[in-house]
Amino acid sequence: MSKLDLLKSMTTVVADTGDFDSIAEYQPRDATTNPSLIFKAAQMPQYRELVEDAVLFGTREGGSDTMDQARATMDKLAVNFGTEILKIVPGRVSTEIDARLSFDTEATLKRAAALVELYQNAGIDPSTRVLFKIASTWEGIRAAEILQRQGLHCNLTLLFSFAQAVACADAGVTLISPFVGRILDWYKNTDNVPGYPADEDPGVQSVTRIYNYYKRHGYETVVMGASFRNLDEILELAGCDYLTISPALLGELASTEGDVPRKLDPEHALGMEMAKVTFDEPGFRWELNEDAMASEKLAEGIRLFAADTRKLEQFAHEVCHNC
Repeated sequence: MSKLDLLKSMTTVVADTGDFDSIAEYQPRDATTNPSLIFKAAQMPQYRELVEDAVLFGTREGGSDTMDQARATMDKLAVNFGTEILKIVPGRVSTEIDARLSFDTEATLKRAAALVELYQNAGIDPSTRVLFKIASTWEGIRAAEILQRQGLHCNLTLLFSFAQAVACADAGVTLISPFVGRILDWYKNTDNVPGYPADEDPGVQSVTRIYNYYKRHGYETVVMGASFRNLDEILELAGCDYLTISPALLGELASTEGDVPRKLDPEHALGMEMAKVTFDEPGFRWELNEDAMASEKLAEGIRLFAADTRKLEQFAHEVCHNC
């Protein structure tokens, strides 16, 4: 058996891509998208129709205000890609809410409501097939808490710290996406080293701690490791609830045979001594402030997703003039 097949026997594998062909090839249960992935996929000729449809929708629904047109176009584009992905995967798709709203709870809720309506109009029940992807800021976590009470499920992304993970679990979110590779990037740069052994990888250690804490204290929030740089990081987290993996690394796993030992085990975590903690808003902000890596990577991640959203808006604007 391939390492991918063995990994699937203990972990739910999710495709981290907006490319439908890659999703179909590796047969993951779920799929995740973000502005960067959709921007890349939207430029592929085979997806031109989805972009043109979103542009026409935005022009029609956004009225004369260019900002409203752009907002409607982006929402429709995200749902168009999500709808197509759901024709391939049996589970759920993660659809990102505009990163520029990461510090505005009410605006995040408003955009989520717009996405819900678009999915419903496409014949999809968002309460069972969609995860609304929101940055793990204090405001984003509060928005997710409200959406969860409404019967909608959330994927809290750009998660780099233990404090973020604890706050998300206490808010009852469905799933978190701790970013393994971006944590590694920061420590490699800070420590000026080429890398670390897999079991000493700071990103791997962060996810392992979060996973064990959740299992030790009975949280139902799913841990989905994300943003991998190499196979060793993935295999060191074998047994994690979910892992979202790029097509390139899925291909490597599928073409490699060998044993895949289970590294994370809920039964093992139950016997660990880990004190339960909680964070109010001041405590959360202080813990995040004290963690230089998490503070910097969260801010950087929001900026990068916002920049790719602007690129996507510009691309859609150019399509509008050519269609």
